[in-house]
Amino acid sequence: MNSEVMNVAEWVIETKGLTKMYKKRAVVDQVNLQIAKGDIYGFLGPNGAGKTTTIRMLLGLIQPTHGVIEIFGRDLKKEKLTILRRTGSLVESPSYYGHLSAVENLEALRRILAVPKQRIDEVLDMVSLTREAKRPVKGYSLGMKQRLGIAASLLGSPELLILDEPTNGLDPAGIQEIRELIVSMPMQYGVTVLVSSHLLSEIELMAGRVGIIREGKLVYQDTVRKLVSQASEGFTFSVSDPEDALGLALKLGCRGRLRAGMLDLAPMPDVQVADVVRQLVEQHHMVYRVEEKRRSLEDIFMEIVGKGNSL
Repeated sequence: MNSEVMNVAEWVIETKGLTKMYKKRAVVDQVNLQIAKGDIYGFLGPNGAGKTTTIRMLLGLIQPTHGVIEIFGRDLKKEKLTILRRTGSLVESPSYYGHLSAVENLEALRRILAVPKQRIDEVLDMVSLTREAKRPVKGYSLGMKQRLGIAASLLGSPELLILDEPTNGLDPAGIQEIRELIVSMPMQYGVTVLVSSHLLSEIELMAGRVGIIREGKLVYQDTVRKLVSQASEGFTFSVSDPEDALGLALKLGCRGRLRAGMLDLAPMPDVQVADVVRQLVEQHHMVYRVEEKRRSLEDIFMEIVGKGNSL
């Protein structure tokens, strides 16, 4: 969703100048988040960048030093209980009683939330734990425990789900389970999701928009597609007459050069690549191969957050 055309009233989460100071040091510094209804918003940053502190402020667990938090268009400071009733969360490791089953753990929480008993079966089905529902939780894998934590966060039928590092410590199968569950949330259940991580590769597979935080400052906020577009370093054309092909490409407004018998062209939109190929073919060039040269997203991430920070 394009933030430039987004109506302010449609932001599920909007922060303005959000700041948290500890001993005169800003661990979160003037952060302006904007998260739209139906988004899966990836909140990225190296460990210690301020992700968890920001999330704790969004959930009212700690107070900001400065700034405003609006969720569902309401001021969190003034309408905290109303907002939190519509919000589910999983921050750090899920809490559970190991000797109890998933059903028994969720029943204890259901009584506090005063939701219908059938909701337990619904959330267990949502996280694919129905078959394991009556086993003691202490026998669950880490991935199953994370899914149970997400089930607990969904028990109150939230409109907003906030997940802090939900794949932390999981094996590849567990990561895939959680990822597929998160991706299903907006489409199947109408839930807006904020998910934090230090793993760009995971966020790329889940999120439509991302915010990147570095040393407490929000240094990037836009679509994943725009972030991916920054990865292109141009295109290499393998053609029958590279020198003549270069002349044609330059006439078409491309920037490029010859290298090792190949035609290297600067980054350009897909539609322009297609036009270059069409024009070459019409001029009787044989186009053997077109390859895009790309930096890894990890390289782009490191460029944004600075070389001094490790993932």
